Amino acid sequence: MPVNRSAAPSAADGLPQDFGALLREDPEIAGVLLGELDRQSGTLQLSAAENFTSPAVLAALGSPLANKYAEGYPGHRHHGGCAQADAAERIAVRRATALFGADHANVQPHSGTSAVLAAYAALLSPGDTVLAMGLPDGGHLTHGSSANISGRWFDFIGYGTDPETGIIDYAQVRALARAHRPKAVVSGSIAYPRHPDHALFRDICDETGALLIADAAHPMGLIAGGAAPSPVPYADVVCATTHKVLRGPRGGLLLCRAEFAERVDRAVFPFTQGGAQMHTIAAKGVALGEAATPDFAAYAHRVVARARELAAGLAAEGFALSTGGTDTHLIVADPAPLGVDGPTARDRLAGAGMVLDTCALPCGEARGIRLGTAAVTTQGLDAGDMARLAVLIGAAVRGEDGILDRVRELAASHPPYPG
Repeated sequence: MPVNRSAAPSAADGLPQDFGALLREDPEIAGVLLGELDRQSGTLQLSAAENFTSPAVLAALGSPLANKYAEGYPGHRHHGGCAQADAAERIAVRRATALFGADHANVQPHSGTSAVLAAYAALLSPGDTVLAMGLPDGGHLTHGSSANISGRWFDFIGYGTDPETGIIDYAQVRALARAHRPKAVVSGSIAYPRHPDHALFRDICDETGALLIADAAHPMGLIAGGAAPSPVPYADVVCATTHKVLRGPRGGLLLCRAEFAERVDRAVFPFTQGGAQMHTIAAKGVALGEAATPDFAAYAHRVVARARELAAGLAAEGFALSTGGTDTHLIVADPAPLGVDGPTARDRLAGAGMVLDTCALPCGEARGIRLGTAAVTTQGLDAGDMARLAVLIGAAVRGEDGILDRVRELAASHPPYPG
């Protein structure tokens, strides 16, 4: 069964609490919201970056804190009337540090990208050398893309994966760190289905005098639920999102050692951001509270189990899996054995009601598909559903007819917001 649902869900779950007023005052936008709810309910969300929040998180997002301007930090705001805003942020910070065992947390970043760029601002100076996973191997735009400020302000060196196994080439990481003596090493990826070796990254940094920044945007919810190892004991700064597996609102999160707390806070505000989005911070607090429960821990482990089941089914359908499988919520699959490339597979799957992304395949220029099981696990799909889903994915990629109706039937049996 889906978790974080009340015993008697309201028919308004998944919509603003005062949706009737919106429908009367702006039917054009109301129609968009209804259309999106229909899309989410009638298709399967397999993007590794998406999930369904609880109704409680949605309620916080639509709360009166959306009206509050609160530049600064609790007790040191640039605006009056911030007592409740301060209380909400202190709750979110307290829950984040307790959940992840961190010295300090900053819950203000507007996104995962904002969090990473703030970490760079806190620890680096323009022109510094940074070692991070190369974009062709699964690195994020903030890991040195020339289209991103990271690639324009810093000198990024990319490390990669073993061409045979798809596993991070730690010998290469160490050799590059020794050769370039970077100011920081970034661990983390948007398309790596295995757990990084945090202790080994720390050892490489200690040997070469580098700081360690962990970009844990994807596995943070698994870490919260004890289904993935934590980088917090090893990294100087940990960057994350609060959506994805963590199942909170779209936003970012920073954790750091006490010695970097002031630098991190000043890097977020006033250096890279203005006023905090207090309704989002309240929603982050709700999600962090939910993530501290035994139910969420069980959910996180189910996410991994569903991913492994789906990966096995995709392999049986003929897909080539990066690293041979997964330890996380994320699967990277090459549809080439089925006769199509990644973009074609994505488009065929979208037409069949299964929404996912493409990504670079390790050690090459081809693109595959990236799937995640966080959202479908929230909906309550089980092991049998994963076997069924793998068959549907294979059939859709091969261009077979009649798949959309079967996907809609599966989605309808597991509504994200019952009612």
